[in-house]
Amino acid sequence: MKISQKIRDEHGDGPTAVESGYDTEALAGMAEKSAEFAAQGNRVYLPLAD
Repeated sequence: MKISQKIRDEHGDGPTAVESGYDTEALAGMAEKSAEFAAQGNRVYLPLAD
């Protein structure tokens, strides 16, 4: 708990969080993978290839 509070104090929490370029990059990567998943039919289990 003390470690978590120290991180919040140094970097913010929720709306006061420090933004970084990583956030934008991560969101773009997740959107790309989401589109790839949708293009494959939104199915978790795909048929086995021959």
